[in-house]
Amino acid sequence: MNLVPKKYIVPFILITSLFFIWGFARAVLDVLNKHFQDMLSISITQSAMIQATTYLGYFLMALPAGIIITRGGYRRGVVLGLCLFAVGAFMFIPGERLMSFGVFLAALFIIGCGLAILETAANPYAAELGDPATSSSRLNLAQSLNGLGCILGPVVMGGFLFSGKDSSVALPYSIMGIAVAVAAAVFSRVSLPEIKRVETDSQEESLGTTIKSLWKSGLFRIGILTLFCYEIAEISINSLFINYVLSAGWMDKSAATALLSFGALGLFMLARIAGSWVMSRVAAVKVLLACGIGAASGALLVSLNLGWISAVGLFACYAFEAIMFPTIFALTISGVKGNVKIASSFLMMTPIGGAVGTLLMGMIADRIDISTAFIVPAIAYFSVIVYAMIRRK
Repeated sequence: MNLVPKKYIVPFILITSLFFIWGFARAVLDVLNKHFQDMLSISITQSAMIQATTYLGYFLMALPAGIIITRGGYRRGVVLGLCLFAVGAFMFIPGERLMSFGVFLAALFIIGCGLAILETAANPYAAELGDPATSSSRLNLAQSLNGLGCILGPVVMGGFLFSGKDSSVALPYSIMGIAVAVAAAVFSRVSLPEIKRVETDSQEESLGTTIKSLWKSGLFRIGILTLFCYEIAEISINSLFINYVLSAGWMDKSAATALLSFGALGLFMLARIAGSWVMSRVAAVKVLLACGIGAASGALLVSLNLGWISAVGLFACYAFEAIMFPTIFALTISGVKGNVKIASSFLMMTPIGGAVGTLLMGMIADRIDISTAFIVPAIAYFSVIVYAMIRRK
């Protein structure tokens, strides 16, 4: 089945490039957690503020992003998101000079705002570029490049920060800032065709009416809740992966970073590609249900602290969770009775769940142990099972 019509190939390639950018940006946070714990002598719970601040930016900017994209179009939204990312990245320079955790957090908040706009624009755009029946498969394909960014992010940042020399966190972020600024200049000159649903994307409908229409849908509400729970699991596991590996005594920080990149996140990317292929042949809700059971079982095994069996469970989480975000996202927006851009903005508030999950896991890890903390993602994955069962009906 042709996932992307020929007339949309170029826009699909352009918009998919953005998935790499935020995959890279979000993945480096997992390395920053351990780096700031060592550099600033802070606890796991305190370092969780890195995720909390970044995803607070998502939460606060998501709805304004939907309004901006509705009024100005996808291209302008993309350019604004990239510009905010660049500003936040360059703020790491004064942050490092002052050695101020507060300035670093402010920079990450601005980056989070930029990423919220990018994801609010790119996720529904990729899903809408073709037959609605294949939207889940198409979004999974686009998200595969996100997986590549996730692989490279930790290993590149780890190379800067865990090399054993005087490490500069400002240098890699300055390089990112320059690259993203160039991308903003490119997108300011390209054309992205607007994809409209004639029956729903009415410019005359007020924002209040659109929001009211969306929230009347029970499936839309439960879709948002499920995506929130998924973000609790995915982001918190990534955030504490290096801490977990080090606590088990498997390897040093550099090796743990490489394992996160090429082992866990590499498996994540391959599973997402495989999932895109499977869902072009099997109903998305059936695949989602099977993956929810697999991921919940994996997290439960980690929480039981069973040695190598728990290690297998940890990697099972990455394999089975890979298709969850794009699948839940596509299923949720496929049935909305309102503006897709505004619907997307509500869905992009859900990464705040990652901040909640990381804080919860951090507190359990500090007070009990890091293995027990994995009960948090186990419960979160269970909500995905419930959602898939509801959608099957």
